[in-house]
Amino acid sequence: MTTATGATRTPHTSVPTAETARTTPAPSLPSLTGLRWMAALLVFGLHVRNFGYFDGTGARVTTWAFGAGAAGVSFFFILSGFVLMWSARPGDRVLAFWRRRIARIYPVHLVTAAIALLMGFTLAHQPKPTLHQAVANVLLVHSWRRPWWQTLDPVSWSLACEAFFYAVFPLLAVLLRRLGARGSTALAGLSVLAVVLLARADMHHWVSEPLNSFPAARLPEFVLGAAVARLVILGRWRGPGLEASLALAIIGYFFVPQVTAGYPATPCTVVGFALLIPAAAVADLRGLPSLWRRPWLVRLGELSFAFYMVHLLVLRAGTNLLGKNPHYGIPGGLAATAAAFAVALGLSWALYEGVERPARRLLLRHRRSATPKPTPQPTPPTPHPESTRARAD
Repeated sequence: MTTATGATRTPHTSVPTAETARTTPAPSLPSLTGLRWMAALLVFGLHVRNFGYFDGTGARVTTWAFGAGAAGVSFFFILSGFVLMWSARPGDRVLAFWRRRIARIYPVHLVTAAIALLMGFTLAHQPKPTLHQAVANVLLVHSWRRPWWQTLDPVSWSLACEAFFYAVFPLLAVLLRRLGARGSTALAGLSVLAVVLLARADMHHWVSEPLNSFPAARLPEFVLGAAVARLVILGRWRGPGLEASLALAIIGYFFVPQVTAGYPATPCTVVGFALLIPAAAVADLRGLPSLWRRPWLVRLGELSFAFYMVHLLVLRAGTNLLGKNPHYGIPGGLAATAAAFAVALGLSWALYEGVERPARRLLLRHRRSATPKPTPQPTPPTPHPESTRARAD
């Protein structure tokens, strides 16, 4: 998972071209960070529904609103490709890129894996992983084998997919820079087609294992995000605006229940998400109105990775107090959901401030201190537009 903003700044008035992308830092995209929180919230709502907090009308409403919440993970994969391509540094060394990605996700992953392991041996109703499962989880290769895929912190299966994406991204970035606008458009179209074909294969059991968590099967979503980012960088994005893209994404989201649950439903949302993400980016670049740019939403977006990683552990621990599938009425279900949300949000803040940020600074400190300071340049005669790099490290 990635973040696309630091502090919110006044955006540029035009989309950068390939030439400006080479000579100036990439502007921040705070709307993408705000959208990231909404995707995390969809996943949380899905898991609340799966844990059976509501009965009757409450259960039906929760299923209607969050039954398709797994689409939030698809959004993360597309967003990850977009942000990494947007913030890719020309001439960046592969090892430096991988080091930044490890610093970004690994500290929180290790802490939540340790919490899950502790829960497994101290609390009732908690699964205990085998040694092979635990090692595969820690090394982020557990999504490659179905018996390993939901060990320790179950949501970490998506991090194993992200680790695979990071491994191939340097080659993907080189390819996209050589393809140009038409080639990037073609690659985006092929990625959508690949998602459709893989979903059909999964729906009709043409493959021996489900594809939902298989890293290679989720790669087209990541490639799609990177391809549309390249179009925005080149100033050649011609998609609909933010409102229309959001409407298409919502329509696709509520169409998911009409399709087989799991990976087969991915085509319902992939196009809407692939339009919404660049539309939000362009809105930031052009200074157009965007709900997702509001400071409180951006702040929640900064916490979203930690929230995503810890929320299911909170729900699992809650079974020791509430039991499995408590099936409360609406007041009781809302109270239990609010309590779980508050605990998960508080823990995500602690993880972000106490683990994620300081660990990233520590792991990247040597590289930054070793980077030579640039030679001071004379002050230009005219003001330069304010910009910052979209943070992906």
